[in-house]
Amino acid sequence: MRLSFRISGRVQGIGYRWFVKEAAARHRVSGWVRNSADGSVEGEVQGGVPAVDGFLKELRTGHPWAAVEKAETQEMLDQEAAEKDFYIKPTA
Repeated sequence: MRLSFRISGRVQGIGYRWFVKEAAARHRVSGWVRNSADGSVEGEVQGGVPAVDGFLKELRTGHPWAAVEKAETQEMLDQEAAEKDFYIKPTA
């Protein structure tokens, strides 16, 4: 399963991208995350369905200083361009 995601709310300036990277390691998923100019955090994630579901649940509720207002996902058809690891990209 490969998804793009966008998390909106208070998610910048609190170490949220590092939290996302650590959550990815815990759930053994690959992909990337970055800050967006609009104040949200966006990225892509790939892994098995249970792993991706657990990862996304943790993004919504796991960071102690975040205030997630909206979490959007979209399934991606391109399964071949999979990253081997999870990394932080520069701000968009």
